[in-house]
Amino acid sequence: MASALNELKRGPILYGGLAAYGLLAAVYRDRSVFTSKRDDFVIPYAKPLIGSSWKYLFWLPLLHDAIANGFRDTDRNTFVIDAICIPHMIATCEPANVEHILKNNFENYIKGPQFNSAMDSLFGHGIFNANGEEWKYQRKTASHIFNVKNFRDQFTEVFIGFMNYISDNILEKAAEENRVIDFHALMYKYTLDAFVKLGFGTELKSLESEEKNPFAAAFDEAQKGTFFRIINQSWPATEGLFNFIAPWVFPDMKNGVKVVDKYAEEIIEQRRKEMANGQVPKDLLSRFMHATNAQGQPLSNAELRDIVLNFVIAGRDTTAQALSWCFYMLSLHPRVEQKLYEEIQEHMQDEHFTDPAAIYEVIKTKMLYAHAVFFETLRLYPSVPMNQKYALGDDVWPDGTVIKKGDYVVWSPYAQGRNEKVWGPDAKQFRPERWFTSTGELKRESQGQWPAFHGGPRVCLGQALATLEALVAMTQLVRKFHFTLQPGQDVAYQISLTLPMKNGLKLSVQKRKA
Repeated sequence: MASALNELKRGPILYGGLAAYGLLAAVYRDRSVFTSKRDDFVIPYAKPLIGSSWKYLFWLPLLHDAIANGFRDTDRNTFVIDAICIPHMIATCEPANVEHILKNNFENYIKGPQFNSAMDSLFGHGIFNANGEEWKYQRKTASHIFNVKNFRDQFTEVFIGFMNYISDNILEKAAEENRVIDFHALMYKYTLDAFVKLGFGTELKSLESEEKNPFAAAFDEAQKGTFFRIINQSWPATEGLFNFIAPWVFPDMKNGVKVVDKYAEEIIEQRRKEMANGQVPKDLLSRFMHATNAQGQPLSNAELRDIVLNFVIAGRDTTAQALSWCFYMLSLHPRVEQKLYEEIQEHMQDEHFTDPAAIYEVIKTKMLYAHAVFFETLRLYPSVPMNQKYALGDDVWPDGTVIKKGDYVVWSPYAQGRNEKVWGPDAKQFRPERWFTSTGELKRESQGQWPAFHGGPRVCLGQALATLEALVAMTQLVRKFHFTLQPGQDVAYQISLTLPMKNGLKLSVQKRKA
């Protein structure tokens, strides 16, 4: 009797639940539940109630390719990324749209509350996470430091010094011992040592150790954690649960930030003591210690930490990754490597690598093919593969897309570089020659076409610095060594804010004959 009564009670609940499910599935048949319908947009791979969640969850390790496939499969350059737990995002790879967001209607698109919240723990109020007047002030202050004299002398001297150390103490030995190296890890150490010295004025000496530096390891965890926060709108409620359930998948964000903060705090306090004793260091931290904030007050430790860490993040990761993908491409394209080697032989001698001013001028004026190789690498493997902004007001893009106040917009330089509508039928091919005009001059595409260094008022301040650092490394390494890709390895990217290699890059090293 009791059993029968329980069945009678469960019946209405079950049927009511099924009816509610059916109703919701009918209403949200082409998008995730509780999202508004926008008839002017295409949502690829959408299923009732869950939208495209299944696709992006399945493709999460290859998210950038999933987005590239979305443009291909819809045969459009603009579509909607619709999934549970992430904000409604309008994705585009149309160059005119990208330039509109970055430049022509720049004031309408900001980082947005979701982005700022996700970035805050690591980036603080640094230049990458700042908006409005705070951003303008930081950029103006930083621009005085990124001048030609600093590039030509101090910055170039640091890059040459570390690259000479790599050549003489690491690669020479690897070649003699016929030992395979992880080139990706080596480039991370190179850029980390260089930018910590430029930024904090300290010697991290990660190149002198075979182990990964604790600061670098914590840095990586914090960056991966930041990316997961960006793509998971409900991270304040779910991050702890995800870390508990699958700690091997989700990064230890809190501990990573803790290690980074402790390192920065110790360096800042030490520098304050040195400057109080009359020392005059030339690193970025010391220069900013003489600056004031927008309110005219001396910068606090927290403000200094944010400014300098943003600089280190920008310089260390992006250039290390660009160099790794560059040498991966060179190992797959011997014709390009040979052409680059011939240009280096024609214009560079031993004395250039002991004279910062001389190598700066040669790289700037003579190494055209080296620039083309670097630009082509960034076209296919942009250091920031995906970017996001938030619309402050209604807008209409050049392709007719209607944007509403509160929309999140996304552009994907990774997908854009592989898009045949943008770059032609050979878009997926590595061909540096596309960067030359018919008269043999080096050309630069518009910021909308090639947003590797962002664009508009927020165009990367360190663009020339990153290019210089990369070309110092490229010319020194290709001039002295030949690298061979080891067979059987899975060269793939790791999902993060930038585009690191998931499994490193194993290369064998051979010295070139004099």
